[in-house]
Amino acid sequence: MFDAVLSGSPGRQAPRPVVSESWQRSLAAHVDPERRTPPVVYAADELADIRAAHPLNDCLPLLRSTLASIADEAMHIMLVTDAEGHILWRDGAATLLSHADGVGLFPGTRWSETDIGTNAMGTALAVDAPVQIHSAEHLVRTYHAWTCVAAPVHDPESGAILGAVDISGPLHTVHPALLQLVSATARLADNELRARLAIADERLRMRLLPHLAGLGGAPGALVTPGGRVLAGQPYGWWPDRVDLGEGVDRILLVHGREMTVEPLVGAHLLRTAPLTSSSPLTSSSSTAAVRCPPTLLALRFMGDGVPSALINGRSIPLTLRLAEILAMLALHPAGLTGEQLAYLVYGDAGNQTTVRGEIRRLRALIGADLLRSRPYRLVPAVDSDFASVHNALRAGRVHTALHACAGALLPRSDAPAIRELRDELVAGLRRAVLAAGDLDLLQAFAGHPLGRNDLEAHERLVEFLPPSDARLGRVAFRRSRLQAD
Repeated sequence: MFDAVLSGSPGRQAPRPVVSESWQRSLAAHVDPERRTPPVVYAADELADIRAAHPLNDCLPLLRSTLASIADEAMHIMLVTDAEGHILWRDGAATLLSHADGVGLFPGTRWSETDIGTNAMGTALAVDAPVQIHSAEHLVRTYHAWTCVAAPVHDPESGAILGAVDISGPLHTVHPALLQLVSATARLADNELRARLAIADERLRMRLLPHLAGLGGAPGALVTPGGRVLAGQPYGWWPDRVDLGEGVDRILLVHGREMTVEPLVGAHLLRTAPLTSSSPLTSSSSTAAVRCPPTLLALRFMGDGVPSALINGRSIPLTLRLAEILAMLALHPAGLTGEQLAYLVYGDAGNQTTVRGEIRRLRALIGADLLRSRPYRLVPAVDSDFASVHNALRAGRVHTALHACAGALLPRSDAPAIRELRDELVAGLRRAVLAAGDLDLLQAFAGHPLGRNDLEAHERLVEFLPPSDARLGRVAFRRSRLQAD
């Protein structure tokens, strides 16, 4: 399979989608399948300080008690990386460690997909999900004698990936339960980090509550540097998180109330901003300034590029699965239950547990204030390219629809609802263009990603373009190529 896929020849069995997509990312990063080892980034004498500063250092006793003894008995090694794929810790069978040294499985090396191709650690970090990579599923031939299983661990504050936990070993020692074991261990690490954060939050809250009580019942809140609300008054008035920004001393809440930001040790105190005669909040001509400007959320999901969300103009690249979920929420502004969302994205095989995990990752990217629960729904109005195309077609504005369309909607998606909408938009746009009787529009469609291989569109152009039209030669040549294919 490995040699057949890389040579472009048909293999007897195609690689799994997670492997195929990883190979594509790795090859796009110019990883050589014959390259032997990953880069060494940290020297041995640097690792002690790096480990001590890393959040997963607190989880090492748990990881070692859960995995290291199993790895030692089963002729495996346990590896723990940071978010960039640097191996920071290693434990396991002593007889295997020298073999691991020879292929770069030691602390200080970097195992991202862009550095060493498809591997469990790098791929788990890339897709933010547990992954098993077996034998020739590794892009680099050196590791075909190994099987590796890894799962990501997350920051309870932001949801961002902190690193990955991995078990690696020779082929003959692999056990089918390893993926479940490593996944469960990563979840235990997530839970321990959340428990540690909850304890730290409670200590911080109790220490700082006198500052909140000192407001005498006026609106206020204690907020972590990351924006999480530890305590607030009045009850039910505050969201779970506020956007503090960097270096700001005032913020506007979603209901338009301005609050001052006072730094405390380890947190911030938000309190009602005083109104003065010179304050713009007291000016009748500045009433609009009191209101919090609406968040602008735009989705760009059409075409072959990486799907992205734009929040107030800031572009955030998305994985395919997160884009599928956002598309479904944009199409259902009233909201969807977990069961409904699972069916629309995954079909009959969907489950709510998977959806909850993806929602958590999505919140970490776009902010918890934009994505509400019960039901899942987007708070701001959404501007999406696929809705723009759909609305323009319904209004008969075919030129506008073609201009707004960069290509097919999420062309790599197999989600049932996405496939249905994608086919509807492609067929609707093509039908509208062919029915318009506009040569300029037809010419634009023939040069568009959706019409470049449309034989009927080219045949119509050849038929109706006047002989003196300079475009005729190019169109006729393209038509002949399509006919030959």
